[in-house]
Amino acid sequence: MPFTQKDVPGNAPHGGALEIRMAGQDEIAALTKEAESYPTIEAKSRRVLSDLELLAVGAVSPNRGFMTNDDYTSVVEEMRLANGLPWALPITLSATDQEVANLEAGKRAAIVHEGEIVATIDVADVYTYDVSNEALKTYKTDDKEHPGVAYLYSQAPNYVGGEVTVLRNVFSHEFENYRRTPLQLREYIADNGWKTVVAFQTRNPIHRAHEYLTKCALEITEGLVIHPLVGGTKGDDIPAETRMKCYEVLMENYYPQNRVVLSVFPAAMRYAGPREAIWHALLRKNYGITHFIVGRDHAGVGDYYGTYEAQEMFDQFEPGELGIEPLKFEHSFWCNKCEGMGSDKTCPHGKEDRVFLSGTQVRQMLQDGIEPPQEFSRPEVARILIADAQGKA
Repeated sequence: MPFTQKDVPGNAPHGGALEIRMAGQDEIAALTKEAESYPTIEAKSRRVLSDLELLAVGAVSPNRGFMTNDDYTSVVEEMRLANGLPWALPITLSATDQEVANLEAGKRAAIVHEGEIVATIDVADVYTYDVSNEALKTYKTDDKEHPGVAYLYSQAPNYVGGEVTVLRNVFSHEFENYRRTPLQLREYIADNGWKTVVAFQTRNPIHRAHEYLTKCALEITEGLVIHPLVGGTKGDDIPAETRMKCYEVLMENYYPQNRVVLSVFPAAMRYAGPREAIWHALLRKNYGITHFIVGRDHAGVGDYYGTYEAQEMFDQFEPGELGIEPLKFEHSFWCNKCEGMGSDKTCPHGKEDRVFLSGTQVRQMLQDGIEPPQEFSRPEVARILIADAQGKA
């Protein structure tokens, strides 16, 4: 059955312990059989399935399941759980009116995906929610062009809260060699003797600017975790399979093998900008991370958030309250006059001396089979992206 793991290597998890909600291998068959008689709730999106995996491995500790109304309301309004602990984004399970009609507080329900039972939930609370309010508070907009807001409006009208027992991680076969749980990554960090370790969150290929940030961070910590998000992104983002090839070639050629580890992060993107930056940091704390890189427009999309608004969000909390140290970086670039990477903090030269390419320019170059300049992207990465772009053309 699920359990609380207090004795873990490294720093304390958020709330003091890892809340691991995965059923034991020896009991999954019996629990699944028993759940066949339960009322069901359909896991309607990859995000719900990704959240179940985060719950299964303890990545969203201290949460033990989908949020009840008290926690949900407190998080949306105050960025804190009902007990006062910082938490930036709700973890919710939506259900139709027909589904909730069969639920009863204090009883269990089965969460199903494509006809298969993937988890059970001890129903503690069933409640309706204000979609517009959640959108405005968590995404700072109710514009349905925003992918996170569009997701909210696609949900069923009720939320079901309660502790879960996960019976199957649907996507555990993806990138299996890189899929370390919080406990496994903590053990890896401890085995390497790293007392301080920084994580880099990414949903994009790592270009020279990102490489520069990660190496600057590595100068002040003992280890670096390249922690790419693979739990679902919007349709026009570069697929995780392609990105992983880019990360692998960079690890092989440009990072010290004894100081850096590549490990996937199974969360789905919310595109919630500042709030998601806090959320990403707290989850990395549960993975044993002590420092977290926050760059330009972290977890942003479009023009919904200020360039460094995510960095400013960390200042809303008392020093040490989050239990993980943000490393705030400005936008970096290659300067032809400096003959190296820099930022506005370190480079005195103008835009005419800096190598800058827009996303539109880069996409067009890749589709045309043209490698961006090596000052922008490593040639090995460019070749992988060209093959991907031309395959889609």
